[in-house]
Amino acid sequence: MRRNFIRGSLVAVAAAFGAGSRTSEASPIPRGLDIADGQGLTLRKAYVDARFGQMHLRMVGQRQRATERGKRPLVCFHLSPVSSVIYETWLSEMGKDRWAIAIDTPGYGMSDPPPKPPSIGDFAAAMGDCLDALGIGETDVMGYHTGSKIAVELARQRSQQIKHLVLVSAPVYTAEDLAQVRVDNAVPTPEPSGEFLKQIWQALWRWQDKAVTPEALMHSFPDHLRGGDRRAWGHQAAFAYTYPPHIADIMAPILVLNPEDDLVTYTRRIAPYLKNGRVHELPGRSHGFLDLHPSEVAAIVRPFLDRNDGR
Repeated sequence: MRRNFIRGSLVAVAAAFGAGSRTSEASPIPRGLDIADGQGLTLRKAYVDARFGQMHLRMVGQRQRATERGKRPLVCFHLSPVSSVIYETWLSEMGKDRWAIAIDTPGYGMSDPPPKPPSIGDFAAAMGDCLDALGIGETDVMGYHTGSKIAVELARQRSQQIKHLVLVSAPVYTAEDLAQVRVDNAVPTPEPSGEFLKQIWQALWRWQDKAVTPEALMHSFPDHLRGGDRRAWGHQAAFAYTYPPHIADIMAPILVLNPEDDLVTYTRRIAPYLKNGRVHELPGRSHGFLDLHPSEVAAIVRPFLDRNDGR
């Protein structure tokens, strides 16, 4: 009941936005949905319809106020195999001056799954459906690991709509590297003892920011499991999509953030392929840094998004 009610509300919102238009000017959101606490800083959740079913999203900020300030929306795509839960603190930071949205990738979080293993192109097209359902025209996008590849592909599919890209890690692999990361990211087989849960936890814990606590990791840990037997689909799609032949087509400004996580070395290799971008190193930061240091990261990202030349 609640899911259908929220979806219906978003359909009404989409109608108010002029859903389906990629370039139309933003129109006001009905007051009850656009303003939750007088400042628009309350995290809200909703569903929209897309090609694979319903897609779940989180959002913070007031679209009308942001539009008046000349701020484009920021739409965020998460890494695999978790959900948009990783962006909750980040949305609260970026939602202070713009409409900030994070979407659960199809098959993850609370978004419906595709009928078969998708490609990065399929994921990106579904994200494009969400932009249309929300009536979003020009926008900036942010990706994290798998989400970075989705962001790049969406910018290829909608080159006039996507104005800036922020990528948290953008690895370039050799054939040997790719073979190893496939092994490292293999999904443990569930068994009665539950030992596989410990394996997943330890793999996640290894690359957490030093300031992350076990209690903090538990906030997102359930979403690492929610995909069930589809958990591997995101990684499979990501490993089949290589940056060099795809990112070279992107003329929109690109900012690559490179924390010291499991992809730090591979991400440094992306620099020669960026026609209009740069790599910004984040020494001492790893998974969880968007929760721990949102204002620090925002001080890097905001100027990039707000400058016309994107540098």
